[in-house]
Amino acid sequence: MNERTVFFLSDQTGVTAETLGHSLITQFDSHNYRQVTLPFIDSEDKAREAVKKIDETGATDTSRPIVFSTLVQPDLRKIVKDASGLHLDIFDVFLEPLEVELNQKPSHESGRAHGMSDINAYMKRIEATNFALANDDGGVSRNYDMADVILVGVSRSGKTPTCLYLALQYGVYAANYPLTEEDFESGQLPDFLKQHTSKLFGLTITPQRLQQIRKERRPMGRYSSPQQVRYELRESEKIFKRFSVPYVDTTEFSIEEISSRILDSTGVDRRVRP
Repeated sequence: MNERTVFFLSDQTGVTAETLGHSLITQFDSHNYRQVTLPFIDSEDKAREAVKKIDETGATDTSRPIVFSTLVQPDLRKIVKDASGLHLDIFDVFLEPLEVELNQKPSHESGRAHGMSDINAYMKRIEATNFALANDDGGVSRNYDMADVILVGVSRSGKTPTCLYLALQYGVYAANYPLTEEDFESGQLPDFLKQHTSKLFGLTITPQRLQQIRKERRPMGRYSSPQQVRYELRESEKIFKRFSVPYVDTTEFSIEEISSRILDSTGVDRRVRP
């Protein structure tokens, strides 16, 4: 399988370049990709250093590097375009058509996408994250009246990372509750959850994948046994159906995809737009 080096260049963290670049290169699965992120390119010296690294890679690799760039400043973009490789400048693609459509010159101000220019949005994310941590795995606060959504499911089905992503990305107040042996035996939701059935969303997963995850955490004992895993998943899905809780199988989905499906299914409003 061919290997290509992919560079992600940014004057900030590199998140935007990585996100778009990953989305594109995954469409071409006959290659292996060595991915290199070069963030905080905010001076001409740093831009030239990036060019040097790209050129050195191009000289040693059998194929030229692929470069995804989200640099905002025109002078820095001009420098990195001299690098040897396939250069994909995201701002070149989108800024000019938007400039024409909106009849306005772009500000060329870096950091607007992921900075703290909107302090209110930033604080909403922080507050939502604190809420998610305080209400993780049926945490002691159980302040479910404030929750936008409450994720339920068996242990290690992806509840905690999904809650944190919803909080950090969208400012959503997400709590989660792990279904217990007592819940499985009774076939019921606990009373404090029955008051909030409209907020519930279930996560499930295939037995094979759940067993693999649990073995990495606790390899011995009943917790990761095939019988226990199948039992818990079977009973949890019965509970979901009994109480009309929508749910999704997380096995093949990323945290981003799981979160998007939850928001789409529940209609929960994104307090913050990414």
